[in-house]
Amino acid sequence: MNKRMENNVPEMKARKNKLIVRGLSVNFNGFIAVDQVDLTVEPGETRVIIGPNGAGKTTLLDLITGKTKPTSGTIEFRGHQLVGKSTSEICRKYHVGRKFQGPNVFNNLTVGQNMQLAMMGRDSQMDHLFRRKSGEDMDRINECLNKVRLLEYKDIMAATLSHGQKQWLEIGMVILQEAQLVVLDEPTAGMTAEETFKTGEMINKNLKDKTLLVIEHDMDFVRQIAETVTVLHQGKILAEGSFEEVEQDPRVIQVYLKQDTEKEE
Repeated sequence: MNKRMENNVPEMKARKNKLIVRGLSVNFNGFIAVDQVDLTVEPGETRVIIGPNGAGKTTLLDLITGKTKPTSGTIEFRGHQLVGKSTSEICRKYHVGRKFQGPNVFNNLTVGQNMQLAMMGRDSQMDHLFRRKSGEDMDRINECLNKVRLLEYKDIMAATLSHGQKQWLEIGMVILQEAQLVVLDEPTAGMTAEETFKTGEMINKNLKDKTLLVIEHDMDFVRQIAETVTVLHQGKILAEGSFEEVEQDPRVIQVYLKQDTEKEE
């Protein structure tokens, strides 16, 4: 490989981690939940999606991760079309990892065993769980648990963790799977203010090399992590820009931020 090609290798790799959504729509028996959405998330970018309840935020993530099939449109990541692919194929073959809104962990297993399952894949048979892991595998698990502040809880049953710690465990499981597109649906839901801030620190430190798509309602958390904010309203993109730009947009204030302020009052 010549020097020019060597110099372009990081750029070529980065380009593969770009998410491109075009004309994406889904119609549920006459109800259009996502309506002609165009979205481009650059490699390594942290994109946060906000909007009122019913705006289509989670449905958009369902479409990208293969849980829901679109009525029309395309979804491209790493140069591959994701539309028509199964959820497991999108996860394993195209390196897309998702954390759902509520903690999705096995309470009857230890924290470390949950991480072992994440390493093997959720569809693997449970008997594989108890096979001896290599030293390299255990090092990876310990490293990821350290990143999410749970290393000291490795041998503790997941059921005994706090709600926030369970959220962190699932983030650790996504990190362990080495996803290149990480999709987080309200990762701070149910957390204390302190846990929320620590989660932002965790994301900024450990996921900055990933293409990151996050749904969130906590505006302090959005301010903490977002590079770009996309506002959805009635299935369409209402506004897009930096946190400061979106925060000052009269349309966003009217349909979303004003509602949040009134609820607080």
